[in-house]
Amino acid sequence: MLDPDYIRNNPELVKQNAKNKNIQVDIDQFLKLDKRVRQLQKQIDKLRQERNIISKQNVTKELISKAKKLKNKIQQLEKELKQLREEREKILVTIPNVVYPEVPVGKDESGNQEIRRWGKVSEFDFKPKSHIQLAEKWDLIDFERGSKVSGYRGYFLKNELAVLHLALLWFAFTKLIAKGYTPIIAPAIVKEFTLFGCGQFPWGRRETYELNDNDSFLAGTAEQPVTSYFAGEILEEKNLPYKFVAFSPCYRREAGSYGKDTRGVYRVHEFYKIEQVIISTADDDQARQLHEELQNNTEEIWQELNLPYRVLLMCTGDMGEPQAKKYDTEVWMPYRKGWGEVASNSIMTDFQSRRLNIKYRAKDNSSKYVYTLNDTALPSPRALIAIIENYQQSDSTIKVPDVLQKFTGFDTIPSGKF
Repeated sequence: MLDPDYIRNNPELVKQNAKNKNIQVDIDQFLKLDKRVRQLQKQIDKLRQERNIISKQNVTKELISKAKKLKNKIQQLEKELKQLREEREKILVTIPNVVYPEVPVGKDESGNQEIRRWGKVSEFDFKPKSHIQLAEKWDLIDFERGSKVSGYRGYFLKNELAVLHLALLWFAFTKLIAKGYTPIIAPAIVKEFTLFGCGQFPWGRRETYELNDNDSFLAGTAEQPVTSYFAGEILEEKNLPYKFVAFSPCYRREAGSYGKDTRGVYRVHEFYKIEQVIISTADDDQARQLHEELQNNTEEIWQELNLPYRVLLMCTGDMGEPQAKKYDTEVWMPYRKGWGEVASNSIMTDFQSRRLNIKYRAKDNSSKYVYTLNDTALPSPRALIAIIENYQQSDSTIKVPDVLQKFTGFDTIPSGKF
C-alpha cells in the first residue's frame, strides 16, 4: 500500500504508474475523498475543542444546550467521516506500487528485457522426448490416477522422480542455510490478512483456494506466511536484515490459465517451493543490493544443476501490483523449444509492510516501515521438467545432475532400485 502522503505529493506519477501496470484505478476520486476526510477531521477536532472548553465552564442551561448540539453535530460528522474513510480505503488498497526508474515501460511480456543468459541451450543428435513421454516410459509420474484422486492437473510423482524431487528441494534448502539464511517451514493455511498484506488480495483472489473454515486460505507461496511473520511488530534496526529460506507446499487455482499447459507438470494446482524472503531497512540502495544477492543465489542453483537459463528484467505491464522491480529467471525446456519460468525475484519496498504494519525502530529512534523482498530459489516439479528433458539420453534414460547424486543415491533413471 502506498503512503497517502506520497500520492498527494505525486498524483501524476501515481496515475501514470497505474496506467503502465495496466491497472484501472481512480486516483482523482481518491484525492477528492482524501481531501474531504481531512477537512472533516479538522472540523471534528475543532468542535471537540469547543465542547472541552464548555465542559470546564460553570453549568448553565444555555451551555448544556450548546454542548448537546455540539455532541450531535460531532456524531453526525463522525458517521460521515467513517463512510468516507471506507470509500477512500477501498481505492487506496487497489493502487499499485510505484516502480523503480530502471524498470522498462511495456504493455505485456513483449516489453521485458533479457539481461543475460547462462549455459548452452541443449542440442541433441536424436529427437528429444517431452517430460511427459519420459515420465510415462519409466513410470515416474502417474497423471491418470493423479486426476482420478486429485482432479484436473492432479499427479503422482513416483519411483526415482519422487526421490529426485526431494533431493532438489533439500539441495536448495541446505545451500541457502549455508549462506546464513534462517531455515523455516511455513504454514500452508493462512488467514486473509496475510494475503491482503502481501498484495495477493484484492487482485489475485480468484487464484486463491478458500477453505470452508472461517478465515482460512491455502497459500500460493511461502512469501505470504513468511512476509507476514512479523505482522504488527516493531523490529530493531540492528537486527535487520532478516533473511529466511522457506519450504512450503503451494496451491494455486490457475483460474486465468484455462487451456494453457494442460498436460504435464508445468502448470499445476499443487507444488512445492524453496523461497527466499528478506526483511530489510527502508533503503533503496540496500534493497537493490539485496535484490542482486537473491538473484545470485538463484542463479548459482541453476548453474550447479548445469541447466541453461536466462534472466529477464520485467516491464511494468508484466509485473505484479506490489512490485517495484522484478527479475524472472527462465530455464531452457527442450520439448517446448523455449524458456520456462522458474523464479521471480521482487523488491516490494514498503508496499507490503504498510499493509501488514511491520515497522522498525531506526538508530535515530524514529519508526519506519521495513522493506520486503522475495525470490524463488527452486520450484518443483517444474524444475524436474528441465532436468528430465535436458539430461535425457538417446536411449531415453535420464542422467541425474552431479550435484544431486549424493542426495538421490543413484546417477541414472531408471536406477534399477524401484
